[in-house]
Amino acid sequence: MANNQSSPQTVPESISESSQSYGKPASRGGLPDVIKVDGVKSLVLDSENLVLNDPTAKKTSPPPTSTIPLYNVLWVEFADQTLTIDYAKYVGKHRVQAAQWIFHVADADTPDVKTWADNLLTRAYGPAKRCKRAKVLVNPHAGPGGAQKKWDVDCEPLFKAARMPIDVVKTERQGQAVDIAQTIDVDAFDTIVTCSGDGLAHEVFNGLGNRPDAFHALQTIAVSHIPCGSGNAMSCNLYGTYRPSLAALAIIKGVETPFDLVSITQGDRRLLSFLSQALGVVAESDLGTEHLRWMGGARFTVGFLQRIFQKKCYPCDLAVKVEIEDKHGVKEHYRQKMSNASAINLGEGPNAASVESGSGPDTHQGLPPLRYGTINDALPEGWESISSDTMGNFYCGNMAYMAADANFFAAACANDGLMDLVCVDGDVSVGSQLSMLLSVENGQFFDNPLVSYKKITAYRITPRNQKDGYISIDGEKVPFEPFQAEIHQGLGKVISKRGGYEAAGPTNWDKITIALFVALGVVAPIDVTARAVTWVAQAVRRQLHAFINGIVACLTFSSYFLKITFDGQQWLR
Repeated sequence: MANNQSSPQTVPESISESSQSYGKPASRGGLPDVIKVDGVKSLVLDSENLVLNDPTAKKTSPPPTSTIPLYNVLWVEFADQTLTIDYAKYVGKHRVQAAQWIFHVADADTPDVKTWADNLLTRAYGPAKRCKRAKVLVNPHAGPGGAQKKWDVDCEPLFKAARMPIDVVKTERQGQAVDIAQTIDVDAFDTIVTCSGDGLAHEVFNGLGNRPDAFHALQTIAVSHIPCGSGNAMSCNLYGTYRPSLAALAIIKGVETPFDLVSITQGDRRLLSFLSQALGVVAESDLGTEHLRWMGGARFTVGFLQRIFQKKCYPCDLAVKVEIEDKHGVKEHYRQKMSNASAINLGEGPNAASVESGSGPDTHQGLPPLRYGTINDALPEGWESISSDTMGNFYCGNMAYMAADANFFAAACANDGLMDLVCVDGDVSVGSQLSMLLSVENGQFFDNPLVSYKKITAYRITPRNQKDGYISIDGEKVPFEPFQAEIHQGLGKVISKRGGYEAAGPTNWDKITIALFVALGVVAPIDVTARAVTWVAQAVRRQLHAFINGIVACLTFSSYFLKITFDGQQWLR
């Protein structure tokens, strides 16, 4: 008798991003790709899926089949002539839950089934480690709330079905994750899973960085993320989803990936940043809207709209160690990194030992030394200095997505040893600001002419003419004082879905350039000129369209939010 059982707990939500298969042939070296089960049924292992052919089901032509992507296969067991397959079942467009197939196998078929089951499990996991040992930290107060339920219902059943040993801690105070990471036995776990917004991951990285053996700890245990907060940037970048159950599946099937971290020095303090640093409209839109946390991710948009209508500027002195100055160079760098990534096995890449010092350091040492000193040292030579009275947004990123619909740093790479710096003038029209907001959502922000985009290794920023304000490090508020940042290539480790970020990259990064066409003699310069004129005309039309959309959005948001009250008072004027 065959059974098709679901796990006792079901998940209420998730998102249907693309599955991952590892693209290897189903049958190698005589390994069976088809077995008989329940007498007349058959299980077929093809290049991407596990297929059940069931001629005993309701008669149709052709006979009915059921399919499971190999990426969704969690575990396979064969004992006492019973074959059990645990998998992540899609129960709607936006969710998966743990489920089972159970079959009886005849004695005569047992040898083939054992071999087939081993082959299936090998194919299902590819280069990913099975049965990852996880320390799970759940912050029940993250974002709009509900993190505990998301873990209990969406994620834990999947981890258990994948036979992952788990140790769960519910955090009760801010900073508790720092303490846990400082004292955890990093050799006893493969990953620390943060069920929260991005703040808990920030605490974990800094807890690991505070240890006497910080280098060893950061290189040994991977940090992963179940999205339960407002922004959920880490999950969006590493797994391509902001839904808890699909993030859990990506962690189960994910690979260890070297990950750049950024040292921040401010006063006498040194901390680590994994996501971003901001001063200006983005920092205020985040930190200045804590009272709107009940709105979820929408609070960032509300905060942004409040400030662009005020046309706020944030005077500052900026010094930057620039590595790639222009957007064309940034795209070329991204193209090279993506080309190199295709030739590297998943889970491999640069690491701090090879990049920072050229040889393996003492594994018990702390954080790597600072190449450019601290904020208290003299400014290093060769840095580009800028004094701005009209800075609208200073934003430096280590990941692409800052929220599910906010790909600010399209050219960001997980371990290229470079930060992505975006600067925007605050003294521009409201229509232009709205156009930029829309361009973030439609993937055109990188190419917006009002956006300065550079690849850098270090910077120092000093606010001026302002007694108080907001500086955001990974979404956490720090004192409104000068600070300095530098990046460490591959210092940390994360679990990613495919060995890098899931963002699509800058628009047309993978297209061969017209300059190369000319150099190769494929097209004549006059053809390029004609095409350039056409492209300029198209760009003007796009910008005009964006401007009109911006005005419409402005009027819509103004009329809507002027009617909203908060705590009995008008909070958007």
